[in-house]
This record gives sequence, structure tokens and C-alpha cells, in this order.
Amino acid sequence: MAARPALRPDGSTGADPLGAFFDARGAVRVETPILQPADPYLDTAGEAFRRRIFLTRGEGGEALCLRPDFTIPVCIAHIAAGAGLPRRYAYDGTIFRQRGDGASEFRQAGIEDLGDADRAGADARALAAALEAMALLGLDGAGLTLVLGDQALFEAFLKGLGLPAGWQRRLVRTFGHDGLLERALGDLSRGGDAGLAGIDPHIADLARQGRLEEIADDLDARMEAAGLPPHRRRTGAEIAARLAEKVADADTRLDAGALAQLRAFLSIDCPLSQAVAALKASASGAGAGLGTALAFFEARNAALERAGLDLAGLRYRAAFGRPIDYYTGLVFEIAQGGGEPLAAGGRYDRLVSYLGAREPIPAVGFSVWMDRAALAKGAA
Repeated sequence: MAARPALRPDGSTGADPLGAFFDARGAVRVETPILQPADPYLDTAGEAFRRRIFLTRGEGGEALCLRPDFTIPVCIAHIAAGAGLPRRYAYDGTIFRQRGDGASEFRQAGIEDLGDADRAGADARALAAALEAMALLGLDGAGLTLVLGDQALFEAFLKGLGLPAGWQRRLVRTFGHDGLLERALGDLSRGGDAGLAGIDPHIADLARQGRLEEIADDLDARMEAAGLPPHRRRTGAEIAARLAEKVADADTRLDAGALAQLRAFLSIDCPLSQAVAALKASASGAGAGLGTALAFFEARNAALERAGLDLAGLRYRAAFGRPIDYYTGLVFEIAQGGGEPLAAGGRYDRLVSYLGAREPIPAVGFSVWMDRAALAKGAA
């Protein structure tokens, strides 16, 4: 599929300033099929994203979708090519997502940066490049706001509170979804007994006592009596382990003090230049060491300054996330006047391995919503 004409800084079409922008950053331009395998999105992108995908079926019955973003297709293309690392890829094309106003086709351009071991430097490069793309498209930096968050810091804070693993996973899944996060915090303050609905109280008590072998033997016997083939079902031991986790989650109640500390952490909203001090104060008050996550946060701030960015002009929100589940660290959005994001991105260190890479590959990227950028330029 031929690339569509890029926007000139004055908002017209014609020459390809984005091409020069990509080339200057050593990004190899790549095209990916419009039809993509759906399972990677269904498994990694999150519920909010899944609801917006256009799904279909291939001739062999495989689940397919119209390309809803470029990050996953670019990573799949990299793995298939067996290319060396580090490597940067650039794209410019159409994505397809369902939206309430009926719109479904959008133009995105961006860069995916794979395999750079200097993660702080790569994060800073992605964020700086996104801002430079805004300037290239004729958008005045003074009228833009950039907000960033860090999922790794959130995960470190939760771990420091000593929450059970199940609760940590649930809260991490709500990162970036304010309503879901508030509901989860409410359940955590009350205890999640509703999660045990339909479970035999005797079985729940056995799980509390750690008598999982008894539960597993009982479940295996029931499934065998029901005629369920062993290779087509989870084992009794697997179900018992999950049940024990659910019971532990339901029995967990975060005391008022710890809940207040978690809310205080999530309420941090300040210029990035003030964020380290605010995070240290929050972690100290909670008794939760942020450890390597905070050290990396500081290293990234230093990399941003080396890239020429003014930390006082960037905003950090501890509760800020993006509604895509594959992010693992930095997330950011650039907007104008509180409107929809014009550019956004983040770090996704686990995604490439999930998609089939033979070794872990650090990765970060950003995309520009070209149609929105053109409208924002016209409204300025």
C-alpha cells in the first residue's frame, strides 16, 4: 500500500517532511498488511482497546482484524525478518478503530525503537521526537501540553505495600482507567467477598488453610466423573492454586492508613522537575521503597534534559496511564487545549517477547494522529 502524502509544516500536502524526519533518526520505513492476526491484540491490548477492533475471520477460520495500530504489526514484521538490533522503524498509514461518533479510519505516523539497551536514553529520544514531530506539523509548542506517567513506578509502589500478587495484577490492569481504579480501591478497602460468590464455603476454608492437595484431588475426581478429558481441561492443582489466590484477594483489606498512602501516591500531579521529590516523600511516608524504578525515573529525567527538554514544562501524573495493556513503563500523551491526544506513546518491554522474539527486547515508541494534528493546526 503506497504511503499517503505527508503534511507540510504549513498544513498542505505534497513533499514528504516526515520522510526526512524519519531518515534523520535512522528509522527504516516499513509497511504492514491492513489485515492482521487478531489474537495478539485480544491477548495484550486490554478490554477498552478490544471493544474498538474490527474483527473478521480468515478462510481457515483464524481470527483477523483490520489493523488497529502499528506497534504490534511492526514488532511482528521485525521478528519475521530476523533483523539485528538495535533498530528503529517508521510508519505512516491508516488504522481502523470503532468510535462513538462513527469515525473508523485514521492516519497515524510514528517510530518504534527496538533493542536499545539504554532505556532511559531511548525513552527520552521517543518523547523528544514526538514533540519535534508536532513542530514539524506546524503546531506551536506553547499551546501543547505533555503529560507522562510511569507504570513501573506504580507497580513498585504496590509491591512495597505488600499486597497479594492477585491484587497487584488487578490494580495494574486498571492503570489508566480512573473509574476502574477507583472501583478496585473501594473493593480493597472493604474486602472483595463478592469474588467468592458461588464457591462452596468449605472449599474456601480449605484454601485458607493451604490444603490445596485436598481441593485438587476432589476437583480431579469430579472432572473425571463428569467425563472431561484430561488434555482438554485445567488440572485440579491449577484450579486449586487459582482458587487460593482468589480467597487471598477476597480476604485482603487495605487498612485506612495504607489506603490513604496509596491515594496520596496516585494524587501526585506536578511539573516533572518536582516529581522526584514528591515521589520520594510519598514512598517514605508509605514505607514503600521505589528502588530501581525511581532510580530509572531519575536517569530518564537526566536523559530528557540532555535532549534539551525543560522538565518544568512537562507534567507528571502518578495515576496517568494509557488504556493499552502492553505498556510496562513510560507512557505519555501530547494534546492541545485539553483535547484528544495528538501524539502518544510509551515503553512496552514485554510485548516483543510475547509476540515470538527469542530473547527479551526493550522497546519504546510513539505515534502521531495525523488527522487530528491537521485539525489542530487549522484551529490554531
